[in-house]
Amino acid sequence: MKPFLFVTDLDHTLVGDDRAMHELNQRLEQHRQQYGTKLVYSTGRSLTSYQHLTTEKSLLPPDILICAVGTEIYHQDSKEPDSIWFQKLSVGWQRDVVVNSAARFVDLTPQPDSEQRPFKVSYFLSEQAAVEVIPDLESLLEEQGVDAQVIFSGGKDLDILPRQANKGMAMTFVRQFLEFESARTVACGDSGNDIALFCDRQERGIIVGNARPELLHWHRVNPNPNRYLALAECAGGILEGLQHFGFL
Repeated sequence: MKPFLFVTDLDHTLVGDDRAMHELNQRLEQHRQQYGTKLVYSTGRSLTSYQHLTTEKSLLPPDILICAVGTEIYHQDSKEPDSIWFQKLSVGWQRDVVVNSAARFVDLTPQPDSEQRPFKVSYFLSEQAAVEVIPDLESLLEEQGVDAQVIFSGGKDLDILPRQANKGMAMTFVRQFLEFESARTVACGDSGNDIALFCDRQERGIIVGNARPELLHWHRVNPNPNRYLALAECAGGILEGLQHFGFL
């Protein structure tokens, strides 16, 4: 057995089946202790929201925490985001212009203040309205000269991020920092904001059985032998995928 880098989304991926998560936690912690495997959580939640989740669920302490859809990276026990990643995302980011542009769309409802982050502007949006709003919003941001990306996930969450930030780019930054090869890295997810973990990547990918329609559709249109669609849901699907790739 060799160490591997384990990167996973939280809600409806690692979290969602307490019994399966308990088993997965045991296997991962044993692997971490014996072989030096590293655990990374990659979540759309803010640091505050993540900390609230830890009071509700028995999560293993991660070696690195990626929050706010890849825009913030926290090293173990640190409450300050990684300064190098912070500076990288600062270049060319115009948050005020993003907020003013989005304010033109009546279908966009701002998410709570706790989820508004330096490099993440977040709204609620219905799936019906998203069909028209997203392309119009992207066009407006381009006209305003903002180099941003719009990510729609879970059928309701819309995030506007710097072009150089998402879960996939944050994973690459962490993987290189921890000095893991792509082939020894595996990422797990369930929804639209996890597509960046799987898109055109050499890392192994696990999509859990309860994945959202937007991710399942993308998966079918963009086949990749490095990606596995599990039958089991949540942590059970992760276990299934880790065994499929031979990590456990």
